[in-house]
Amino acid sequence: MSVDANTGTTIWVVSDGRRGIENQALGLAEALEPRLDGPVQIERVVVRKDGFVTLPANSTPDIWIGCGRAAIPLAGRQRRIFPDCFFVYVQDPRSRHSDFDLIVAPRHDRLAGANVIPMIGSPNRVTGATLSHGQAGFTRQIEALPSPRATVLIGGDSKRFKLDTPAADYLEARLDALHAQDLSLMITVSRRTPEPVRDRFRRHFANRDRIWYFDGEGPNPYFAFLAAADWIFVTEESTNMLVEACATGAPVYVLPLSGTPGKFARLHADLEAHGAVRPYLGACDRWHYEPLQETQRVAEQLLARYRREQSFSTGKAA
Repeated sequence: MSVDANTGTTIWVVSDGRRGIENQALGLAEALEPRLDGPVQIERVVVRKDGFVTLPANSTPDIWIGCGRAAIPLAGRQRRIFPDCFFVYVQDPRSRHSDFDLIVAPRHDRLAGANVIPMIGSPNRVTGATLSHGQAGFTRQIEALPSPRATVLIGGDSKRFKLDTPAADYLEARLDALHAQDLSLMITVSRRTPEPVRDRFRRHFANRDRIWYFDGEGPNPYFAFLAAADWIFVTEESTNMLVEACATGAPVYVLPLSGTPGKFARLHADLEAHGAVRPYLGACDRWHYEPLQETQRVAEQLLARYRREQSFSTGKAA
């Protein structure tokens, strides 16, 4: 299907519905939207654990963007149903690479190929507009926290890292030390944070002066936390949260967990080379860098390849 200012473009965002997975595909779709001609419709497609797929009603995709393991086998089936659709996968699918017209892979995975665009980290939804809108929804709560303010993004267990008792001890002591420096803290845990750690941090940090502890109850202030931060501290295992923090322009520090970084050391090095991340040495320094705009860069390259493919399929010169 061609890009048509009259009919517009439909983008399917395909995942298992988990926020951290879906937001990568959604962030890329949202970055692509203003670059396309005519109206754009972004539709969610969710693959449930039992394999059932919820499809949008009366919708045919022009661009299909999937993320997460559940999306991979669906791509092969839907290519046969929608042969003119442009299929994109975010992350390294590890197999069936030819099922996709384009693969957007983390640079630290070192995936190469004619249909691969490497990027630092992963696509995300952080833009100046999302930060401003997010902060506007929590103005009163943010203003109640005296500046300066530090945002703390706490992840959890992964293949390489564990938020175990020693790691929790370290994080608690580190945050207490920051609080003692007269910083207001905006702390959020994630779905991967072990429940015992969530309970421990809730008991320790909730209801204290100059601390806003969010554990998932009520409206999510995540974008407000990013927007209002003078500094951002992020646990080292989360690619998504690291690149989202580095998209703000605020100084970023990485908090260690138990484990070894492996290939993620390359991601940390890329973020340090960009100027966003520095090691924390006990004092909060101020520095400036250009906010990481990898999602926007990849969207530009995706659009160029999409238009080239459509021009080829319609017999026009690229």
